Amino acid sequence: MTDAVSLIRAKRDGHRLAAADIRWLFEAYARHEVADEQMSALLMAIYFRGLDGAELRTWTAAMIDSGDRLDLSRIAKPTVDKHSTGGVGDKVSLILAPLVASCGAAVPQLSGRGLGHTGGTLDKLESIPGFRAGLTPDETLAVLASAGCVICAAGSGLAPADRRLYALRDVTGTVESIPLIASSIMSKKIAEGTGALVLDVKVGTGAFMKRQDQARELAETMVALGEEHGVRTRALLTRMDVPLGRAVGNAVEVAESLEALRGEGPPDLMEVTLALARQMLALAGLDADPAAALADGRALAAYRTMVRAQGGDPDAPLPQAACTQVVTAPAAGWLTGLDALGVGTAAWRLGAGRARKEDPVSAAAGIICLAKPGEAVQAGQPLLELRADEPERFGPALAALDGAIEISGQAPPPRVPPVIETISGP
Repeated sequence: MTDAVSLIRAKRDGHRLAAADIRWLFEAYARHEVADEQMSALLMAIYFRGLDGAELRTWTAAMIDSGDRLDLSRIAKPTVDKHSTGGVGDKVSLILAPLVASCGAAVPQLSGRGLGHTGGTLDKLESIPGFRAGLTPDETLAVLASAGCVICAAGSGLAPADRRLYALRDVTGTVESIPLIASSIMSKKIAEGTGALVLDVKVGTGAFMKRQDQARELAETMVALGEEHGVRTRALLTRMDVPLGRAVGNAVEVAESLEALRGEGPPDLMEVTLALARQMLALAGLDADPAAALADGRALAAYRTMVRAQGGDPDAPLPQAACTQVVTAPAAGWLTGLDALGVGTAAWRLGAGRARKEDPVSAAAGIICLAKPGEAVQAGQPLLELRADEPERFGPALAALDGAIEISGQAPPPRVPPVIETISGP
């Protein structure tokens, strides 16, 4: 007879867990017959010993089977979603979902909230007056059918085991495990019911994965999981050493997203967004040019339709911060570094982020990057504009920026493209 202690010992000692044992584990955990302490011990054993391909496939399937699946069968258009592993200034989803929808796909984007230095798509959209991120499954399908895209929170019924396991990983130091990260992300995306998925795996100081080899391994693992569960999946590795675009925060990123939807976004943001859009359309089997949808206004119209369908007012003024402070260049030269982690942490301390999932966030707080690496600057020139609701937030934010800005007397080499490589399934 299977028991939790035997599974813990087996994985601790480097043995492979049988598929039947993994299924038993999740069923027993759901019945509270396996204690959180025992599951935590097993997660730590997995952190050190890993899961092989067969184990991970069964582990992910068990997480999916712990809850409901969203049934997208009544959606007539091909369905395709995107997931980002998180970064600083990463407002791509706000642009990408309506852009791909305007090209003929249906985009069911289940998104999350920010934590620490990384922003959350739902926090950004909720800075729009009236916008509702918490939708029932029926409301989600209704918005998707009428607007072609929906960006909302994942319902509590989708992969509920993941919610419990993530809470344990968060307090036991087992978050940084590639198999556990991959199963956490992919269980929700597969349960969502989309036919295709494109992953944006960030690499760099402002990303969860700091090294390219780690990011590639995570991307390959998630692509394999998607394909094994019948979801056409690709991944892009993209750089996150510098904030993406010029805005970091919530309302400020919505404002920059609107500029991008008008075809006027910063080059790095537009490059990443269009690369992801092309991959999504290819997986959906659609021959469409996303750049044309930006140029002729279709993407912006789809965004406005989605916002209205979710209760928001796309014409309402966005929240504005009560206080601002400018960070200037200490010397003349070339801006060669603007550390994404430092800028993201500063925005968090200004109020745009949260330390715990239940913390509130400020819609108006954030940072505008007035200069980006590669640009020539003069001494005293404004580099960053900090925005906050209370002036006492500026001190901690400035401390986070210590060492984040690099200025050189020599011109930097040509800009490196933000998209590093594409990873496809078999």
